[in-house]
Amino acid sequence: MELIVAENISKDYQVGEVVIHALKDVSFEIEPASFVSFVGPSGSGKTTLLNLIGCLDKPTEGKLTVAGIDISMLDRKESATFRGNHIGFIFQDFNLIPVLTVYENIEYPLLMVQNVPAIERSDRIHGLLKAVDMLDQKDKYPDQISGGQKQRVAIARALVTNPKLVLADEPTANLDSQTAHAVIELMKKMKGELKTTFIFSTHDQKIVGEAEIVFTLGDGKLRDQEVKGGTKNGQTL
Repeated sequence: MELIVAENISKDYQVGEVVIHALKDVSFEIEPASFVSFVGPSGSGKTTLLNLIGCLDKPTEGKLTVAGIDISMLDRKESATFRGNHIGFIFQDFNLIPVLTVYENIEYPLLMVQNVPAIERSDRIHGLLKAVDMLDQKDKYPDQISGGQKQRVAIARALVTNPKLVLADEPTANLDSQTAHAVIELMKKMKGELKTTFIFSTHDQKIVGEAEIVFTLGDGKLRDQEVKGGTKNGQTL
């Protein structure tokens, strides 16, 4: 079963007396355990699309199904619960909480959205800290670590709830090229080990080059879909 199915989704915003058509009749499918990029110029609809998939907004028209659930029909409380159970987020500005340690930042989603026992929380967090090579930094605060280390912590935080899907909005934008490469390789590794789907909104050609599927947006429309190797619907591409 496809992880995400978008059927003719559109999104309009009212700005004063002007209606902005951010997305126009967009349809696509994404399989589980995929590495996917949405690309296009600023204003093409990339971030709007991520917000819809992430249950942060609703389409004006069309149907959007994630993990078998029509998320366009969820109310605010149901959307929050769905996000907590199924979706992780990675941001270009890291969005770590400055007064919490590395360990506590990763733990935070488990405390907020899932009733996970303390022993299991500790096991998950230590496992991810080891996976992202940050175990020796676990007691430091965000202002004591580098940008690349912050993004490693953000990746661990996104994965700690065992989500089916991680949404990443320009995750390498504030990183130098060497660090960005290391972060991309880390996400590929986590995708392979955990079978998590990663979806990126990005201008970074390094991410685009690694993506298995690249959706190109322009003026709110899906202009192109490139599938690079692998399989889709059981067929070798």
